[in-house]
This record gives sequence, structure tokens and C-alpha cells, in this order.
Amino acid sequence: MFFLSDMLNKKIQMPKPGEALPGRDRPIPTASDHFVSGRPLTGPYPEGLETAMFGLGCFWGAERMFWETDGVWVTAVGYAGGTTPNPTYQETCTGMTGHAEVVLVVFDPRIVSYADLLKIFWEAHDPTQGMRQGNDVGTTYRSAIYAFGAEQLAAAQASKDAYEAALKAAGRGRITTEIAPAPAFYFAEAEHQQYLAKNPYGYCNLKGTGVACALPAVPAA
Repeated sequence: MFFLSDMLNKKIQMPKPGEALPGRDRPIPTASDHFVSGRPLTGPYPEGLETAMFGLGCFWGAERMFWETDGVWVTAVGYAGGTTPNPTYQETCTGMTGHAEVVLVVFDPRIVSYADLLKIFWEAHDPTQGMRQGNDVGTTYRSAIYAFGAEQLAAAQASKDAYEAALKAAGRGRITTEIAPAPAFYFAEAEHQQYLAKNPYGYCNLKGTGVACALPAVPAA
């Protein structure tokens, strides 16, 4: 019983320095093309597109929300925010890599804005739960926004402040979402890419708070 309790506690705490699994030097194999669009999964991506990265629980359902959005060119699932280089799914699920399950979103800003993606992110899950999302418990399921550049970072923080005010007005708790500059992204195995397109009745635990996200207006240049 002590062993099971100890394992659960480790899953909801980030591994300390020296505790994380060692990983490997080379990327693990993944798919070459997006299962839905047929576009190159790992790039290079066309000029003029931008990249975003979000963690909102199990990445299977989270990825579908973004690939179904107009203006999103390609999506991929993977691991980010931890220590272990090139982790596997099994390693990440132990909680001993420090990584969250995340979705990489490559989008055309002429069609869909970063603010639009932030609105999808906030409304698609409950960002107040700490190291869990519903019944999915552990560091891998934490809420996270990993920003590419200062502009995304500022937009993410502003959106958090606005949504936290809306949640407070609705009687909900404080946001626990991690917001940080984008770390290394490690592509997940091929079987996890576009999982719900391959398995339409597969597991999806995404559930929002029901509170709408009204993002702050962007000042005119």
C-alpha cells in the first residue's frame, strides 16, 4: 500500500534534479504525415505560418479540437516542459520525465489568430485543477501554454488574467496553468498522432468549465 501511495505522489509532483529518467539522444520514431490532412507532420512548414503549443490534459482529444479549426495548417502531439530528452509515452506516463502531454499547432495568422487559439484552449478544459484534468491525474496532464516569442507570452498572460476574472465571477477557483517560453518539443509516437481520427470512439476526457473566455482587446498599433 505504501508503494502505491508513493507512486501516486510522485505522479503529481515534478521530478527533482537527478530523479528524471535519462531518455535518449535520438528522437523516437513518429509519423511522417498528418493522418487527416496528409501534410508533413514534422516540417519544414510553409513560410508565413506561426506555431503555438498547448497542454490541456490527454492530448488525443486536445489535438482534434485544433486540427478542426479553420486556419490551422497542421497539428502534432508530443511531450514538453520536462527534463527527459526524447521520452516515450510509457516514460512520460510515469511522471518521471517532467513533461506534459502537449499539442503543437502550426497555423496561418491571416485566417486564425493566436488569440482565437487561446480562446479554444481556455474553454476546452478546466485550467484550475493543478496536476490533473478530470480523472486523468499526474504531471503529464497539467494545463500549460508554451509561448513562441515575447508577443505570444504577453498574449497568453493577458488571456489568463482575463479568464481568471471570468472564472472568479462564476465562483470557480484560481487558474493553475503553467505559462512559459516554449521549451523543446518531442514528437510522440505515430500511434498517438491524430489518434481520434484513427479511433473515432477513442478516449477523450476534455471538459470545459462552461465559462466563456472574453479575451482582452489588442491595442491598435
